[in-house]
Amino acid sequence: MDLLVESVDVWAASVPDKPGGVAQVLTVLHEAGADLQFIIARRAQEEPGKGVVFVTPLQGDAEVRAAAVVGFNVTRRLHCVRLMGADRPGVAAALTQKLADGGINLSGFSASVIGKQFVAYVGLDSLDDANKAMEILRQT
Repeated sequence: MDLLVESVDVWAASVPDKPGGVAQVLTVLHEAGADLQFIIARRAQEEPGKGVVFVTPLQGDAEVRAAAVVGFNVTRRLHCVRLMGADRPGVAAALTQKLADGGINLSGFSASVIGKQFVAYVGLDSLDDANKAMEILRQT
């Protein structure tokens, strides 16, 4: 299976849990030239009235400066590996099983299919786990 496996930095920011909270920070990133490939936002259950948005990638000084203005920081607790390849039935199950067989515990997993390709983001607890996951997946 041809599989692109790479480490990616994930940026996170707190946002108000109200209409436009996510739109405000995404607009700032867009205006700075960001071409985001992954966005996920959710309410912060532990902090009523707040949410969190995760994005990747941010590249270049202008994007990083704009991100800082609206509260984004690179997550140091979340290590992320991006996988891209040809879609087929069961691909997510097969990839996550390979990681499980290698003793890797996932802190998160997101995947989507566009046309005949899939993209998945695997969240891991440590840099060591991310490196081990990339090694396992590159052998696939």
